[in-house]
Amino acid sequence: MLLVLLQVACSSAFALHTRAPYRKQRVRQRVRYMRWSPVLRGSHESMLRQNELIDRLQLPRIANDDELMELESRELLVPVNESAALRLVPHLDMTRRYCRSWTRQFLADISEAYYQQFGKPLWVTSLVRTVEQQHRLRRHNRNAAPAEGDITSSHLAGVAVDIGKGPMTLRERRWIDQYILPLQQEGLVEAAEERRQACYHIMVSDRYEDWSAQKRQAVTSLLAPTPGQVQLAPLSTQTQTLSGTAAPVPVLLQPLPELAQPQPTQTPASEIR
Repeated sequence: MLLVLLQVACSSAFALHTRAPYRKQRVRQRVRYMRWSPVLRGSHESMLRQNELIDRLQLPRIANDDELMELESRELLVPVNESAALRLVPHLDMTRRYCRSWTRQFLADISEAYYQQFGKPLWVTSLVRTVEQQHRLRRHNRNAAPAEGDITSSHLAGVAVDIGKGPMTLRERRWIDQYILPLQQEGLVEAAEERRQACYHIMVSDRYEDWSAQKRQAVTSLLAPTPGQVQLAPLSTQTQTLSGTAAPVPVLLQPLPELAQPQPTQTPASEIR
């Protein structure tokens, strides 16, 4: 009897010091969803237009490495070389650092303009691909375009480039939008800011090469010396282009002192709107 009473007393005393089990409280966190509203929005219609251009130019979709090497050896695909204004991601294979000549010209123009604006290079993440490579890509990237059909990837014809946006600030991305949008409105490019991949996909029309040459010619004519001007020594003798060849740097023109035009009055900062 005494043993029973002692056991009951000990159980009651132990119960006084027993803590209730810890219950983890669920904390509801508010997740803020930002609306995806890019300036350069991809679409099914854009993919159709890209493939219509490829068909009009009768460009082949490169099936495998053998066809790729043949096009490179015939210089139908041209190499894209790095420069101060342009970098290629290290994992991009050397045989994949090729594209059509007009696509390379677009890269030369936009990378130089970007470098002049921000003092940093653009990064290229993808150029030409083969059908075999596209099939492998779709195994782990369902966002990748098909390798066959009416909306195949324009990378297969060597007319497209992916520009990485990961290192870019918001200001730099807005600059890219403002640079590319007028070209897209003129039908010179088809561009899309990817959502799941940190890049801009840009397909370049074959008309871009002539358009770019006309723009450069117009700039050259504006810099041509007139009878009231003298031509000074260039700031630099040459600059490196994407193709590895040297291109002249525009010369700096300065009017003669006696023929100098009167300088316009400077608008006070307070009146600038």
